[in-house]
Amino acid sequence: MAQHEPMKGLGSHNLRGYMSEAELIFTALAKLSTRQIVESVGATWIAENKAAAQTGGRIARQARNQLESQTGKSAGTGDRYLPPATPKAAKAAKAAKAM
Repeated sequence: MAQHEPMKGLGSHNLRGYMSEAELIFTALAKLSTRQIVESVGATWIAENKAAAQTGGRIARQARNQLESQTGKSAGTGDRYLPPATPKAAKAAKAAKAM
């Protein structure tokens, strides 16, 4: 996730709010795959959970790579980036947060 924040032009913002539909789907696939693997093997230790997470991520990566090879387009894009805040917008956001 850390490498995607600069690509989207984000600082401390929630990355998922700025993901494309494909990015959200592949992230959800990785999470679902990992959770189901953990449940099926009964992982309880950190090493077991780490292995399940790596396998879940691999499943999502393979799906993403296959889609990208079929469409010729990257699933990860710089689209939906957060534009730099203008001083006026930053002041309004700060005031809204204070309420």
